[in-house]
Amino acid sequence: MPDPVRTSAVRAVLIMSLTIIQAMVAFLCTLTGSWLAFPMVLSSVGSTVVATWSVLDVWITRQVWNQRNGVVSAPSSSARQLRRERRRARRAARAAQRDEARIRRRGAGNLSQA
Repeated sequence: MPDPVRTSAVRAVLIMSLTIIQAMVAFLCTLTGSWLAFPMVLSSVGSTVVATWSVLDVWITRQVWNQRNGVVSAPSSSARQLRRERRRARRAARAAQRDEARIRRRGAGNLSQA
């Protein structure tokens, strides 16, 4: 998992765990009839919204990272195919340069013998 995605995933897990703890405290305060129940329920609702956003942030970060880096770990990845084609083109260009340099060296050697 790439670093930005891992960072957002850790953040999401921490936020979700705090939200679950907060919801449990709100539930227990409600059962005991504590004055703290209503503020805890309100803050639990807000925390649930934040936790939902943090999970969505993991998904968005992953999608952005995949788009920017062009790596999709699927066997039929179009990014992988593009890399393969670029590699082939670079190899062909290098081979053409080597052949051209070889021809120049041969041509220069023949001129000096004449």
